[in-house]
Amino acid sequence: MDWSKYPSFQAIEFDCKHCGKNEMKPEFMEKLQELRNLYGKPMRITSGYRCPKHPIEAAKKTSGAHSTGMAADIGVDGRAAHEVLKLAMQLGFAGIGVQQKGTGRFIHVDTVQTPPRPNVWSY
Repeated sequence: MDWSKYPSFQAIEFDCKHCGKNEMKPEFMEKLQELRNLYGKPMRITSGYRCPKHPIEAAKKTSGAHSTGMAADIGVDGRAAHEVLKLAMQLGFAGIGVQQKGTGRFIHVDTVQTPPRPNVWSY
């Protein structure tokens, strides 16, 4: 993939923390770059691609959106989380997850179209 098309991000941010692979899809990265452009501030990616053997994915009955290369978790909280959430909905991300309690707060965004979509949930 040509990472120069996504100037706000570096490939290493999206590498699987289990195996090091990175199979992010260009169509997802284009939408994420669009989100970042609208947001206008740096975004901290806490999780990008996850291989099917990543402990979080392996614990599921079926691997989730991260294993498709079409999802990312953005480390934000408070007003920043609200702004990212609003922009993600405006851009039409298919899946949006909100984790805003305790430590490790983030907004999950994905473009997976598996029904029922669009979908918003909290962790």
